[in-house]
Amino acid sequence: MTRVLDGRVALVTGASSGIGRAIAHALAAAGAAVVVSARRLAVLEGVARSIRDQGGRAHALAADLASRADALRCAAEAAQPYGAPVILVNAAGVNIRKPMLDLTLDDIDVTLAVNLVAPMLLAQALAPAMIAARFGRIINITSQQQARAFNHSGIYGASKGGLASLTRSQAEAWSVHGVTANAIAPGVVATPMTAEVLGDHARAAALAGRTMAGRNSVPDDLVGTALFLASDAAAYITGQTIFVDGGLSVS
Repeated sequence: MTRVLDGRVALVTGASSGIGRAIAHALAAAGAAVVVSARRLAVLEGVARSIRDQGGRAHALAADLASRADALRCAAEAAQPYGAPVILVNAAGVNIRKPMLDLTLDDIDVTLAVNLVAPMLLAQALAPAMIAARFGRIINITSQQQARAFNHSGIYGASKGGLASLTRSQAEAWSVHGVTANAIAPGVVATPMTAEVLGDHARAAALAGRTMAGRNSVPDDLVGTALFLASDAAAYITGQTIFVDGGLSVS
């Protein structure tokens, strides 16, 4: 892989598994020094070690993004290993699958805290250094649910719709300073978060049948778009949501 990110520092949340882990590996392979963050330090250490074993640079930073204080601590400590991050990938997410009438206040609070408030706080904390460097890349992982409803995922869809709107606002505020903000909207991706859904083989087949590609996706399907958006090649792309969903959003 071409090392198009040599000299860059990235912070990737939700990096212990799934989409975040795949993107963290890809950014490191492209030359970035990567700070991987999630709640479970032991798992994160394994991710960082795997990246280092492949010749990359990685540091594990545990944080619970449901806590505003921990999100701000994460942003502050992310600059310690390699310098201020100029690439931020917000891949951490919570999806509590319940009927709308069964959602509790705690369900709502934790979903919005992790999926929407934490990405905003992290970007607010890291943007000044990006602006000073005249280079920044904010990549928010949203969902096709920002644009279409999905059974028993009401608050998740609302949080991802808010994240897509936040992306546009970040782009409007900071793109003039060389800091772009874009979102990637996956379809149904095989990750621990979707294990219950895709474990139902009939339902998994039905979901795959809704796509043009005829299959559900895997985390590596998101890697190319993330690398592109993080690179110099995407300097004039900002405020966009790119749907990487096998054609689901237009089928």
